[in-house]
Amino acid sequence: KTYVGRPESDNIRCFALELLGCSIRQSGQVLGTAEALHLEKGTEALPVLEAALALRRRYYCHAEDCILGAQNGLANCFDCLERHDEALVLRREIYTRRVATLGVSHYDYDTITSGRNLSLSLVKLKRWDEAKSFARKLLPVAQQSLGADDDASLALNMLLAGALWGNPECTRGDLRFKSTHSRQPPTPFGANA
Repeated sequence: KTYVGRPESDNIRCFALELLGCSIRQSGQVLGTAEALHLEKGTEALPVLEAALALRRRYYCHAEDCILGAQNGLANCFDCLERHDEALVLRREIYTRRVATLGVSHYDYDTITSGRNLSLSLVKLKRWDEAKSFARKLLPVAQQSLGADDDASLALNMLLAGALWGNPECTRGDLRFKSTHSRQPPTPFGANA
């Protein structure tokens, strides 16, 4: 509670609000807790996370990563409350802004994780075709940037499988997916192939 006396524009106060909101939400996700408690904690966390995002937008509009982090916390809370449509809107915005900031040729861990979260939202909403298409585009990029054994790459593989498995209209042809890139490292310039 030491942040309470700090000015509203203080960065530590904003961070403390985000941490408080995420902690409240996650306290309802402890193994063995009832779903009612899970929803109750999400309901308690929502106004805290909304206030944190509002402060970030008001005083730190130049700090893109801080705003995107606050939006991600809010999207996670919406998922906790089973408000998946609202989470999807935020996740689309987060992913779009990360790609716009870094460009399409530079996919870092945060951009790929944002894409993974977007895929998860699409699967939760049973938007099978969109989830499949998006995951198929992002998966080779994740494998090339982070490695095929990275957690984000494996999670995208799992989400692609979930999009295919959950879709009742999935055909055998949909199940065939071959990565278009080589898992071998690129040949150095001037080396003989």
